[in-house]
Amino acid sequence: MTAPAADRPTNRLAGETSPYLLQHALNPVDWYPWGSEAFDRARAEDKPIFLSVGYSACHWCHVMEHESFENADIAALMNEHFINVKVDREERPDVDQIYMAAVQAMSEHGGWPMSVFLTPELKPFYGGTYFPPVDSRGMPGFSRVLYSVHRAWAERRDDILNSAGELTDRIRKMGTIPPASGALESTLLDQAARGLARAFDTIHGGFGSAPKFPHPMDLRVLLRQHARSGDAHPLQIVRHTLDKMARGGIYDQLLGGFARYSTDERWLAPHFEKMLYDNALLSSVYLEAYQVTADPEYARVARETMDYILARMTGPDGEIYSTEDADSEGEEGKFYVWSLAEVTEILGLERAKEFAAVYDVSESGNWEHQNILNLPVSIDQAATRLGRDERELQADLDCDRARLLEARDRRVPPGKDTKVLTSWNGLMLAALAEGSRILKDERYLDAASRAAAFLLDRMRAADGRLLHAYKDGRARFNGYLDDYANLIDGLTRLFEVSGVPRWLEAALELATVMIDEFHDADGGGFFYTGRGHEVLIARQKDFQDNATPSGNAMAATALLRLGALTGRERFQTVGRSTLETVQVYLDRAPMAMGQSLVALDFELASPREFAVIAGPDAVEFRGVMEAIYAPFLPHKVVAPALAENASALTETLPLLANRPAQDDRTTTYICERFTCQAPVFGVEGVRTALA
Repeated sequence: MTAPAADRPTNRLAGETSPYLLQHALNPVDWYPWGSEAFDRARAEDKPIFLSVGYSACHWCHVMEHESFENADIAALMNEHFINVKVDREERPDVDQIYMAAVQAMSEHGGWPMSVFLTPELKPFYGGTYFPPVDSRGMPGFSRVLYSVHRAWAERRDDILNSAGELTDRIRKMGTIPPASGALESTLLDQAARGLARAFDTIHGGFGSAPKFPHPMDLRVLLRQHARSGDAHPLQIVRHTLDKMARGGIYDQLLGGFARYSTDERWLAPHFEKMLYDNALLSSVYLEAYQVTADPEYARVARETMDYILARMTGPDGEIYSTEDADSEGEEGKFYVWSLAEVTEILGLERAKEFAAVYDVSESGNWEHQNILNLPVSIDQAATRLGRDERELQADLDCDRARLLEARDRRVPPGKDTKVLTSWNGLMLAALAEGSRILKDERYLDAASRAAAFLLDRMRAADGRLLHAYKDGRARFNGYLDDYANLIDGLTRLFEVSGVPRWLEAALELATVMIDEFHDADGGGFFYTGRGHEVLIARQKDFQDNATPSGNAMAATALLRLGALTGRERFQTVGRSTLETVQVYLDRAPMAMGQSLVALDFELASPREFAVIAGPDAVEFRGVMEAIYAPFLPHKVVAPALAENASALTETLPLLANRPAQDDRTTTYICERFTCQAPVFGVEGVRTALA
């Protein structure tokens, strides 16, 4: 039995700021946060550590908490035989990386909640993911797992210590990559595109089968392959995938924004949690697809997604929150699904009939007897079937969606993790910055600027180094590699669209710190943790993308771009050497290297440089910037200078030296390798030059 929450004492997690840890503060489990207090006790009492890792939006994390961690009998067993440590993977991705590598090595799969047993010296010896409370569906019950591990610790200690030592040695060696022969060449990009084409689902879009993830970095690789080669097939793959996702249940058809992944192959039934990083990365993909195709549907999806972030995921000071849960009122997806009766009650019989025909709403439902809104066919196809004018139908559907959204907002919403993560904010910063020019909407530039100011003002230590997470007025944890790399890239892109010197100065400062703190000059690439970080059982390097780009890939991306913009050879050299370090992976496992391939595509091209010197007409300057961002030019760098900043910026940006505005017009110099064509003037001059 479990006591009512109001009658239960809190455990040590009550003093934490992480919403995920606070969710467990009333468990009868004697939880510790990650730290020396727990480890010292484990050594003093000679007990193994049970490490549980998850995150606030994780559905199965909530299930395991309810089934096991709130169970008084299971908690008593945990408290008697183990020192129990709870970790938010979003706060401590370094811990998560190490022990996820161990779980995957032991079980050949991973996921969250992650459940790992460690020696008091923090070496892993047994692990898995979700365990049911009792034996079920071929999985051992958590009680049985606890008894078995306790008995093994008591009776077979030497075997456990030996296997833990061997596994730890394997984890430590995972950052070692064999050297590659040959140069970095475009054949690596061609090979990756062919591999993605083979994995492409020609029916439903995307890659592979269920569960299906969006793969935004791979889609950006294919957009660049199309631009570089002129081959239509990579673009067809991207378009089919983006169309299917935007029409599927993975996309919130009422508000905008994407769930984390689809449980089926056709994008209908998502795990309903919404993650900031997915929406940042997918915003960027849809923006680029709009540049390539001029398809207004891609602009609509990008705009709705970014508007969702501004309306529902942005704090009062510009900070951008992390996640929204899948569950509300204890049920996964309850906030998002509809019955036909609900739709009819809100819209009325006539409108409900048409809306249901378009958005796949039926009496029987399309998911667990409920309906996930989706578009089985496009709006123009639906208009033909219904005998409606497309524009009139779209207008009616927009009104229907607004009424349903208003009704949905009266429901109990999913939980929101208002933790602010530097790395994820950096990704969103880049999307908002470029979106402001591509979609001609200053709201996104303002949002990007406010987010950047928050990160630089609130999420740095006294010495200027980045901190990783912010919650309840408190910034914590040393910044990791992806915090630096993502923020450097976001700040660089924000400078490129705005011309505000602060963003460039901060990007340059952080790039120097990133190299000094994280770069491995001997072994190549970057470590995930800095030199002054807490000593863990391994100091890892992340080379392969997961749901987010790898830290090394983003470091290469950021340094190559910043080096091309500023002419700083150190950045370009380190960026290129990072790609050379991962060349074997680029050759053998390109589907895990999407962001590195994006960086390689940039490195192999000759960057097109735009020096934009503003005249007195601010409207003309804005129009010029929007004209530069209208076409898909993935190898461009932009150095804008407002009149009040031009002279100061020339010291940092050689591209601006001796290139003044002329005739009181916004003057653009288009260059390659700092050799420029004759200047062009105003918006039409840029459009003509790019035609």
